[in-house]
Amino acid sequence: MVTSRILAYQILLHLEQKAPHPDRLIRSTLERHSRIDQRDRALLTELVYGVLRWRARLDWHIDQLSKTRPDRIAPEVRVLLRLGLYQIMFLDRIPDHAAVNDAVEIAKSSQPPHIIRFINGLLREAARRASRKESTDAGDCPPPDAPSGDWRWPDQQKDPAQYTALMTSNPVWLVRRLTEEIGAEEAGLFFEASNKIAPAAFRINTLKASREEAIACLQKEGIEAEASSRLEGAIQVKTPRRDMTDTVAFREGFLQPQDEGSQIVSLLLAPRCGERVLDLCSGLGVKSAHMAILMKNEGEVLSVDQSAWKLEEARKNAHRQSISIIRTLAQDALALRPEEHGLFDRVLLDAPCTGLGTLRRKPDIKWRRHIKDVYRLSRIQKELLKHAARFVKPGGLLVYATCTVFREENEEVAESLTPMNPEFSVEPASGRLPPLCRGMSSGPYYLCRPHRHGADGFFSALWRR
Repeated sequence: MVTSRILAYQILLHLEQKAPHPDRLIRSTLERHSRIDQRDRALLTELVYGVLRWRARLDWHIDQLSKTRPDRIAPEVRVLLRLGLYQIMFLDRIPDHAAVNDAVEIAKSSQPPHIIRFINGLLREAARRASRKESTDAGDCPPPDAPSGDWRWPDQQKDPAQYTALMTSNPVWLVRRLTEEIGAEEAGLFFEASNKIAPAAFRINTLKASREEAIACLQKEGIEAEASSRLEGAIQVKTPRRDMTDTVAFREGFLQPQDEGSQIVSLLLAPRCGERVLDLCSGLGVKSAHMAILMKNEGEVLSVDQSAWKLEEARKNAHRQSISIIRTLAQDALALRPEEHGLFDRVLLDAPCTGLGTLRRKPDIKWRRHIKDVYRLSRIQKELLKHAARFVKPGGLLVYATCTVFREENEEVAESLTPMNPEFSVEPASGRLPPLCRGMSSGPYYLCRPHRHGADGFFSALWRR
């Protein structure tokens, strides 16, 4: 019998061996196993994202408990231990003995007897040490001084970065770099917020439904939703871990999953009916669709991305939302020429970045990034921004956006444009932000942070030509 724990193990093992998107992998797995009920679907999602979120912390516990050298624990065994430990140390509603027994049963299908005994012994010892653990919500970080067993925690005074990296389950390089930029207290708040499960935020497709109609449609299916407290076109769904793609509201194109921090980027660009808009590096086209809706489906949106499969998803998504003005082009953005495609009223460069502002939704990113990626991507971003400026009409607007946290990818890239392009002047973001979002600014820029604003981390800069 296939269970949510078996499927979670298979997904995590696949993620360990390759680097696909976990959400796509979860979705395709659930499509193949359509008979799994909503409760087990929710557990599967929680197990996968929980293990990804707390991977460093789980590995530390494994290495503390194991008599085998860390580098001699096979990847498939380590993944199974992470899965068992996450249930023991973070999920109160799953009995420890059930977590141990399930891990042992999964191991029996592929591991020799001595490995099965190793897994059983390590997890039972972890359960013994955690037998007096305090009650914690799923995803919360158990305090190191809780009466949960004999653990040799790192010394916070001797190496605060190592301590924070372990307790918040982050790479040490990321902790040190962000601490240098914004200070230890602010960085600690950021990491704490990034380990929280993000609310299920959706944008309303006003071409097809009002916000009230979308909420009413969801309520008919037993899904609780409420209006956003700061964006007129957004809602938050309160039903935890529900597969929203299986709802009437989604299938009819009434709503689109999109964090509020991301929605604000298109609101800053504020395209109008009949204009020509260029979306460089458009990815899955979520912002392209939002801009088309703001334009009331009148005008043209050219979505450019070098990944053809992403553009195919963007076309399907636009069709679901009854959007007809989006044209897609599979091409490297730097190979695009204004001589071929003309100039645009508004240009959005949603630049490739380290993506570390979205850790609440994509915890796997922190394990796929390297300290050198920040510099490498900032060079690409500067080149893309300079190129994007070539497509802006006189009087037109250019927006540069990222979903990361480092100055090198944000402010420093933005500051590189005007010295070489004096015809562009910075336009303060604060004057273009929705009324209830005016606090999301830093100098002339839009700056959203999960620990300050309860939304994903985003940065935007604006220029008028």
